[in-house]
Amino acid sequence: MTDGATADSAAGLGPQAMESVALDFAGESGASVIAVYLLTPDEPVMQVALLSGVSWRIAVPWATVALDKSTPVADAVRERRLVWIGSEEERARRYPKMALVLPHPFALAAAPITTGPTVWGGLVLHWPASHPPALSPRERAAIEDVCDRLGRILRRAAESGRRVRPGAEPLMLSPRPVRTAGEGEARAAVGFAERLPDGCCALDVDGRITFITLAAADLLGVEVSELLGARPWEALPWLDTPVAEDRYRSAALSREATSFTGLRPPDHWLSFHLYPDATGISVRVVPAEPTHTSRPPRLVHPAPPAEPGRATALYALTHLAVGLTEAVGVSDVVDRVADQVLAAFGARALALMTAQEGRLRIVGHRGYSADLMERFDAVPLTSDTPAVHVLTTGNPCFFADFAELKRAHPPAVLQDGMASWAFLPLITTGRPVGSMVLAYDRPHPFPPQERSVLTALAGLIAQALDRAHLYDAEHHLARNLQAGLLPHALPHVPGLEVAARYLPAGRGTGIGGDFYDFIRLDEITAAAAIGDVQGHNVQAATLMGQVRTAVHATAGAPPGEVLARTNRLLTDLDPGLFTSCTYIALDTVRHHARLATAGHPPPLLRHPDGRTEVLPLEPGLLLGIDPTADYPTTEIVLPPGAVLALYTDGLVEAPGVDLEDAIHRLADTLARADTAGIEDLADHLVQHAGPSAPHSDDIALLLIRSL
Repeated sequence: MTDGATADSAAGLGPQAMESVALDFAGESGASVIAVYLLTPDEPVMQVALLSGVSWRIAVPWATVALDKSTPVADAVRERRLVWIGSEEERARRYPKMALVLPHPFALAAAPITTGPTVWGGLVLHWPASHPPALSPRERAAIEDVCDRLGRILRRAAESGRRVRPGAEPLMLSPRPVRTAGEGEARAAVGFAERLPDGCCALDVDGRITFITLAAADLLGVEVSELLGARPWEALPWLDTPVAEDRYRSAALSREATSFTGLRPPDHWLSFHLYPDATGISVRVVPAEPTHTSRPPRLVHPAPPAEPGRATALYALTHLAVGLTEAVGVSDVVDRVADQVLAAFGARALALMTAQEGRLRIVGHRGYSADLMERFDAVPLTSDTPAVHVLTTGNPCFFADFAELKRAHPPAVLQDGMASWAFLPLITTGRPVGSMVLAYDRPHPFPPQERSVLTALAGLIAQALDRAHLYDAEHHLARNLQAGLLPHALPHVPGLEVAARYLPAGRGTGIGGDFYDFIRLDEITAAAAIGDVQGHNVQAATLMGQVRTAVHATAGAPPGEVLARTNRLLTDLDPGLFTSCTYIALDTVRHHARLATAGHPPPLLRHPDGRTEVLPLEPGLLLGIDPTADYPTTEIVLPPGAVLALYTDGLVEAPGVDLEDAIHRLADTLARADTAGIEDLADHLVQHAGPSAPHSDDIALLLIRSL
């Protein structure tokens, strides 16, 4: 804490007063974890200022919470309401990202800390998994009361000029012990523990060993002095596994007993049984059989074992979560989901469906035949099917066998040859997006923890699908807009043969600024232009349309004048973007052309004998920089059979390749091209860009052959 760390607790200011209020509430309410978040004055984020009941190492990922993110405390503060998550399944449905990182059973409440119109921060509370699924009216009133008390403390501190601000780390509160033992009683407790069979130790809230018996140290193969004050997975390299830390987090957050088995090299199997409370975790350490299945002797109430394969599933889902952040279109989402989920959960098939115009449309599948998917596609949202049911209710459905499915949906007919199914609603920000079905070829029981992970998974997929649909729609709109800004057809000019190509960038929704144009002036003259507006967005496309309009308006004037007028227009508009452009005036009777360029890649001229050169035009400044810029004109001969190639840099640019070298390679490709038709020649040059790999920039190409 800063700016209030030394506040006078007697005066009711600062963290000391907050500390007392928080600990009193924990004792009275049974809350296992308390975190006080405070708003930072300069940005819309909150930081943990006070924490009790859980290790700071566990809470670090949530140390800072942005107000615009979908988390319980952000929602509570932003909307000034109490948020209650009474079950692991509900948490998976409403906050899937959080549920995937902390897939442990516990109840959670978040509430805003306010005084009148002022919001100071938020309060987060956890209860053990044994808490009823609903808050009682008494508990709601107690939460409101503690938030009021914290708010008054924060207001008084601010009014006194000592506003309480979060520090780099929160103030950690030690839970009040159930009772304190005297010296004699403590010695007796140590003797009692040492006489027990096998071994035991105690961990504090931060996971450090505060007490360990000689028998436990002997089983672990380490001296007592080397273990005290250390975390087990740090002191024992063979215990540094995802399962050990996961079981520790599960015990610390859920306050439920749990266990796991580890191998102490070379061949000593040990079973660890964790029994938590507010002050720490008691651990039994007992020898285990290599099969991991036999219960250790003399353990009257063994803790339930961790579910097998869970770490593998979470590992795969972590990869899926990362992959979904990079997925763009719907097909990309489907591929990434299918690649990870089927293997992680041992399913044989899946299908993703979205609601469209009153029907459930299948947008992707894996493991099912296309014929089967066609039969299920476009099912009305009024039908009695599991996929529709989970979409309309928002509740997942799990069927261990077909008999269960038939009881829930009597009209159902077994058509996919599978034996068990998970139907999951795809919901994002409270809005149904669609449904997902996972199918297994054998009966599958769907244990509770797997159900919660699958439900959380569905939430991530829903968010990715929602983004993907938006991407596809924007992509389609962008391409249509850009196509509308480019020429729909090239005019016919006697004595000239023309072909054009435009290829959008391989990835991204941005609208490119590449353009080309061919203008018939009269029976014997024509003009051509090609250019590239900086950027890939609507502004770039709009500016591209303005450049084309300006070129059209001045076409027929000398090339240098056309570019100069267009340049003055762009500098007056001051769009903040620059444009490269080459303009050409063509005379079909005299067989010559005049060219001027504004920072654009040089045209290529293929002579009738196949010899090809890069035209050495004197470059002018990019359009939109200097209103007084001059654009020199170059005149060339364009005899019958000659081909003039105009292009944008997307055709030649590549990472790590010198641009000048790339232009000369394109000239060589044009020289060697053995194609008679101008259209075939255009296709050949576009293939020069490497069609097998997505290009990162748009490509425009305009070919003009003199006849």
